[in-house]
Amino acid sequence: MRAALKSADGTFSVEEVDTPELPDRDWVRVRVRAAGVCGTDLRHWKVADPALDGHVVGHEVAGEVDQVGPDVTDVKPGDRVVVETVMGDGVCPWCRIRRYNICPHLYDVRARTVARAYAEFVVAPRHKLYRLADQISFEEAALIDTLAVCLHAQHRSSLGVGDQVVVIGAGPIGLGQLLLAKASGADVVISDVVESSLRLAAELGADAVVNSETDDLVARVMDFTGGRGAEIAFECAGGSAMPVTLPQATKVVRRGGTVVVVGGFESGEVAVTLDWQRMQKAEITLVPSASFAYHGIRAEQGMVVDLLAKGKLDVRRMISHSFPLDRINEAFETAADKQNSGAVFVAITA
Repeated sequence: MRAALKSADGTFSVEEVDTPELPDRDWVRVRVRAAGVCGTDLRHWKVADPALDGHVVGHEVAGEVDQVGPDVTDVKPGDRVVVETVMGDGVCPWCRIRRYNICPHLYDVRARTVARAYAEFVVAPRHKLYRLADQISFEEAALIDTLAVCLHAQHRSSLGVGDQVVVIGAGPIGLGQLLLAKASGADVVISDVVESSLRLAAELGADAVVNSETDDLVARVMDFTGGRGAEIAFECAGGSAMPVTLPQATKVVRRGGTVVVVGGFESGEVAVTLDWQRMQKAEITLVPSASFAYHGIRAEQGMVVDLLAKGKLDVRRMISHSFPLDRINEAFETAADKQNSGAVFVAITA
């Protein structure tokens, strides 16, 4: 098969590699039809990493069943599916209670198994596949991973009907957080520094949009909330923006409010200066949120599939660009240059 391999400088080289075989009787091979350019992958693009040299990456993936193992009886070749790529070792204490998103071996396991979306085929255990309704396109399905991250963060936040919410960052994660909060009856202010992203946020139902580079976000939120601050702030920018955006999030929430950290940190120690006295005296809760797993007895990714199938989340307008696998580096260039390209969610399609 053809696959995009990480090169020594971090970019991709599309080459012929062995097609993956089914490693066990209950596994399935999927022909990839759409894979998303994730913000995490984007931050690591063009970054030399010997551990990834020559490897296939990518973890937002949807496609058609190509081959099933002998123990798989409920899906068949041709079925349209989305693949969940959050997969732990299955034996640790966290996996045993279905909190595999915090499995200590999560990234090792997924990297060598299911998180190989930038290729023609990927293999996964049957229990990590969700059937797609006909009305869900493959590009929309590739967004399900992102939306499941957002749903997990919302579950962690205990958001309620009528809550006043601030979302910092209007990329795919922030826009997904906006859609879920609005679907749950919240009023939402969203901020970013990219005007095209803010225009889309307004179209998707944001009650107020703020360019935090040219406007005072805290003042706007206080005006929106009658001077109290928001019940919940979701930090959805992450990466190098975190030293700016996380303090913003703590300043826009009210006393007794909650800050949910959705955007990803880089590895190692990261210095972020916060007003810890205010945090303590106002009893502001800081809640980290990582990937997704189960909420009660239901898989969060499966919950998102249901929401899309029932038309409760309109994500079509979030899909701004699509590229074939051969143009994967162009896809990443487009996603990285969103100020000029207007990129939101960029898909690699086949």
